[in-house]
Amino acid sequence: MITLGIETSCDETAVALFDSEKGLIGESVFSQIDLHSEYGGVIPELASRDHCKKIIQIYKHALGSIDPESIDHVAYTAGPGLLGALLIGENFAQGLAIALNKPLIPVNHLEAHLMAPFLGGEQVEFPFLTLLVSGGHSLIIDVQGLNEYKILGQSRDDAVGEAFDKVAKLIGLGYPGGPEIEKIAKHGDPKKFNFPQPMLHSSDYDFSFSGLKTAVLYAVQDLTEMTSEIQADIAASFQHAATEVLVQKISNALEGTGRESIILAGGVAANKMLRDKISNLRAGLNINVLYPPLAHCTDNAAMIAYLGSLKAHEATHSLVSCARPRWPLGLHK
Repeated sequence: MITLGIETSCDETAVALFDSEKGLIGESVFSQIDLHSEYGGVIPELASRDHCKKIIQIYKHALGSIDPESIDHVAYTAGPGLLGALLIGENFAQGLAIALNKPLIPVNHLEAHLMAPFLGGEQVEFPFLTLLVSGGHSLIIDVQGLNEYKILGQSRDDAVGEAFDKVAKLIGLGYPGGPEIEKIAKHGDPKKFNFPQPMLHSSDYDFSFSGLKTAVLYAVQDLTEMTSEIQADIAASFQHAATEVLVQKISNALEGTGRESIILAGGVAANKMLRDKISNLRAGLNINVLYPPLAHCTDNAAMIAYLGSLKAHEATHSLVSCARPRWPLGLHK
């Protein structure tokens, strides 16, 4: 069974094909980073227009020599995301489904991130905890089964990836901020600035990154000049504070739920310091930890195609629009 996946929720135009027997058999991704970098963030209208320009080309590249008639289902991101961008993917998916006479599977982008670590063929074994961290989300999720999710903790303000982007901008780095901060933090002292670790010892599993971001702002304002050394020290100190909070919260959730496995997902899951700290947690608590491949931490269609294959029983020929900018986990259409 071959499932085609389409992803256009934000600034990646992506198409992939997943074979239930062979695994991932085709994939193409185009990132709009260069388009949005001069603005320091994603401009929704520009994102939608670029999806229009690129999606046919990306589809053909992903398909390669595969016969379109061999596709059994067409899965696409229906939300959450930028509505205009989502509609481009949905319209293309619906047009393709009509042309090939294949059923559609609208899927939740966040749910796809939960399943991304299993793309390599690892067996899905429920239940497990997921730390989903990206530019738009900071969530601790108790994954009890497919379609069975309970959000245990979430950010009360900025998502951690958003905080990385904003701090990068404060210290004069480019967009997206996560990779830029990680790169220069290698040359900095993580103890040079004593940045706060908000809600580290709170009794719940929630996060807050606004205060940490503000502390960086005040530190920058107190400087007489921004040298490359200070820039690296701020990046290292911020990254240390942010990842400490993430690791402490997921550790608390493990203790509170008794779960024995963690999934790390989302764009921030590519951060090496976070991965190293989670690996230390694994060794200390004797738990299982699974990460997505680095290429599948950020938005991609492979995870959409994979989740679509798991939800083949939900396939429909209905052409009613399912696109929605907000779609909480666990809420069915």
